[in-house]
Amino acid sequence: MSKPHDLGTLFDELAERRTPTVIRLSRPLDVAPAFGTTYDVPAVAALVRNLAGWLYAAGVDPGDRVAVVKSNHWDYVLLACAAARIGAVPALLSDQVAPKALRLMLERLKPTLLITTRAVLETAQSRGVDLIGVVRHALTLDGRFPNTIPLERLHGHEPPPPVFRDDDEPLVINHTSGTTGVPKLVVHTTNTLMHGLAGAESTRLPIVSCRRHDTVCSAIAYAHGRAIPWTASALWLGPQEIVIIDSADPAQAEPTLQAFPPTTVEALPSTFVRWRPFLRRPDHPFRNVRLFVSTFDAIHPPMVRDFLGATRRRPLWVQVWGQTETGPLTFRFLTRRALAAREKRHPTTRNLGRPAPGRTRLKVVDPKTFDPVPHGTPGLVLARTGTLALDYLGEEDRWESKLTDGWWNTGDIGMRTRSGAFHMLDRELDLLPGQSCVELEDVLEDRVPQIVECVVLGTPGRLPVPVVVTETGQLDPASWRRALGDLPALSDPVVLAWDQIPRTGTGKVRRMALRALIHTGQDTFGTGRWT
Repeated sequence: MSKPHDLGTLFDELAERRTPTVIRLSRPLDVAPAFGTTYDVPAVAALVRNLAGWLYAAGVDPGDRVAVVKSNHWDYVLLACAAARIGAVPALLSDQVAPKALRLMLERLKPTLLITTRAVLETAQSRGVDLIGVVRHALTLDGRFPNTIPLERLHGHEPPPPVFRDDDEPLVINHTSGTTGVPKLVVHTTNTLMHGLAGAESTRLPIVSCRRHDTVCSAIAYAHGRAIPWTASALWLGPQEIVIIDSADPAQAEPTLQAFPPTTVEALPSTFVRWRPFLRRPDHPFRNVRLFVSTFDAIHPPMVRDFLGATRRRPLWVQVWGQTETGPLTFRFLTRRALAAREKRHPTTRNLGRPAPGRTRLKVVDPKTFDPVPHGTPGLVLARTGTLALDYLGEEDRWESKLTDGWWNTGDIGMRTRSGAFHMLDRELDLLPGQSCVELEDVLEDRVPQIVECVVLGTPGRLPVPVVVTETGQLDPASWRRALGDLPALSDPVVLAWDQIPRTGTGKVRRMALRALIHTGQDTFGTGRWT
């Protein structure tokens, strides 16, 4: 079976294949606000060609970079296809990046064109940051802004013929989550992004691949590295419907989920948290789901257990661990039975499974000597994969520092079991000697049902501080004391509201920013050398 090849002509090829999928959107696209929320593949192909005409009319040439910064939606992917179609390199940047960091990223990119919104520019301006001054041209999708190209001037221009590039040349630039500082700009190629990541996922496999009659729901961060491989592979397999949810807000997501109940769901872990209250109703939209997928961040046992238990099917949960730089590294399949036993100290979701056979190799090494460590001993996890990105744009030395004899330093602390599975403990920066912050979070969320989210912060010379979010904003002292039973000593919990927790565009907790918020200081047990 053929596989997706060229990003720029992806939708033309899908249209030629007569892909029958109907695309449902939770709201209209920002690049086509008047065109509704339902598309077929030929209509999307026409829209991509139209967008390519915009970029051409704005003066974008082959090899130029096009930066996109806007609210989360699937048109990030369509703009990437349009830029690739005319030979440009799209750089997809989340509007959740702080303005100062965003300006630095744009300085590294030096884009010919910035596609953004008035909201992004006004937010930056209110914080004393000028974004327009570091790009050649800019246009806003939601109305005119001083010193930007009027959008109406770009309408109606025919694009040039598609431009094809070498498979190892830069294709797309995504950025890392940015939990610890300015996000890195990760350069992927056709070989890594399309042939490697999208190509592997376009192979039809039992159970985990979407089927012809599936309604496939995606609720991810579309600026990030997962969006393009997911789009290419999901449409290549041709399900009946694809449902695109742009917001984790239950009120915004619910109408679309109820109108088009999915049979497979891929969402950010933080989005599953926000959608958990849906499960209390008998008519909730996940009752027919056969496959759940989570990536981007840790998912905790109670969340997986609740969603698996709420469907009428015999569902499967696929937990994926990977990075923007590498794509997926390990997969773990979770079932109701696998999560039935509530283990006291090592919940099952810390076991991230095994590397993909024949595609990825992992090893665990001593953080100081880089010598391999025995099974069951924590250390730095290194990866070797054919889908490793090309570079960090503007930070080439940083990229080289994370490579050792062809092995990529993930910056994660984990250990390998005798069976060959990998248990992930913490990011190196966030490590807790002899323990695991993420494991403690797993256990506490499992034992205190009223906790919506728990974050444990370790600081030298102090007890670890648990920060918890509850639905009511209150934490029952008796339940908390019972949960601590056999756990190491912890500081008194800090209770915050969901919206008080600083997050990235993928919903990850920005732990250093959270430290500043609760005044725990910035000292950690880790070095942060490999973040």
